[in-house]
Parts: sequence; C-alpha cells; structure tokens
Amino acid sequence: MELVFNRPKVLADMTMSYCPGCGHGIAHRLIGEVIDELDVLDRTIAVCPVGCSVFLYEYLNCDAVSASHGRAPAVATGLKRCVPDGVVFTYQGDGDIAAIGTAEIIHAGTRGENITVVFINNTTYGMTGGQMAPTTLPGQESTTTPGGRNPLTAGYPVRVCEMMATLDGVCYASRVSVSSPANVARAKKSIKKAFQNQLDLKGLSIVEILSPCPTQWGMNPLDSIKHVDEVMAKYYPLGEIKSVG
Repeated sequence: MELVFNRPKVLADMTMSYCPGCGHGIAHRLIGEVIDELDVLDRTIAVCPVGCSVFLYEYLNCDAVSASHGRAPAVATGLKRCVPDGVVFTYQGDGDIAAIGTAEIIHAGTRGENITVVFINNTTYGMTGGQMAPTTLPGQESTTTPGGRNPLTAGYPVRVCEMMATLDGVCYASRVSVSSPANVARAKKSIKKAFQNQLDLKGLSIVEILSPCPTQWGMNPLDSIKHVDEVMAKYYPLGEIKSVG
C-alpha cells in the first residue's frame, strides 16, 4: 500500500481540544508539514498569545513562548533579535491581532521584522464567548451584537492583510482558507512561502487563514464551511495581496 501522508514530526500525537469543525487543527497540521519539509524544527520558536491560539504549544513539539493578549509580534521581535538564526512565527486570532494587538502587528510590519505571522480569522472572539471582533462581518450576530453588527455604530470590519500590505517592511501578505481540500493545499503553499521568506531574510510575512467557528456561529460544521466560502470569502477575498521578490 502506498503511503499518501504521515503525521508531521512536529505534530504531537494527541487529541486536540478544539470544537468539531474548527479550522485550528488543520492549520496546525499545515504548519507542522512546512516545518518538517523545510527541516527547521530544531530552530523553530512559536509565539502564542491569549485566545484559542494559545493551545498551539500543546500540539506542536517545538519551542514556544506564550505571550500576553496581542503582544505576540513584540515578543517575536525580541526572540528573533536575540536568536537571529531562529525561525520565529506567531500564531494569532482575529480578536488578538486586529484589536488589542493592532499596534504590535503594524509596527512589526513597519520595522520589517523578519518573522512569520499566521493569522486565524473566524470573525469572532472564539474562546471568550463569541463577542464581536474587529473582523465580525456587517450584519453578523454575536453575543454583543445580537441584532447583527451595525456599521453605523460598530464601524466596519478590518481587512488586516490589505492594511499590512501597505507597509514597506511587509514582504508577503496572503489570505487563504481551509474550507476544502483544494483550499487547504493552497493554504499550505502560502504558509511555506511565508516561512521561506523568513529564511531568505525578506522581512515580515503574514498569512491570514479564513477558518470556521461552528460553536460561536451557532452552526453545524458543514454549514460553517459553506459560510466561509459563500459569505466570508466575499468580504475577505482569497489570494496573494502582496509578494515581494
């Protein structure tokens, strides 16, 4: 029998605690495959802030640092400058990177810090109860916007990758999805490019992953995947937004 794929060395052999239908597990595996293929496990350092993303250090067998909410890019900056040969990446949610951590990610980008940022966008505060996040779509219901987000009072969603792409220190900004096998394959290609950019000393790379959150969206897993494709991807178009070199 032909072996199609195997568990990445960096991925821990244990059951994950994420809700059924959550995209975090897929993202973990893709990061693990990229680390294996680039053969950088012995020098990889993950930075995980508060939110569902904080569990990453339980599931990847690499060095990891837990950062305060929103501060992962600042912590990653310190790590990369202290360990220049380290392969440093942050793993952040939308409530983290686009709210309390906006200053950190923007200024890491303006400085061109040579790090990789993996950003999971599920348009909600997943861990803390489904509140409206900066990425919550217009009209989307949440525990703090039960009637749907109203842009007149709550403003419009933040398109993080488009914002980051305007910064000279950002060499790569891409938006992908884990809603289908084809999209998963494209997501892996984008994540690998972001890590390779760091090895090539190009500056900051950010990969945004559109991911379902069935629990906080009040949907079953299948409907949540359709929501990513039919609703989220219209407001957050997939593709490479910026690629230098």
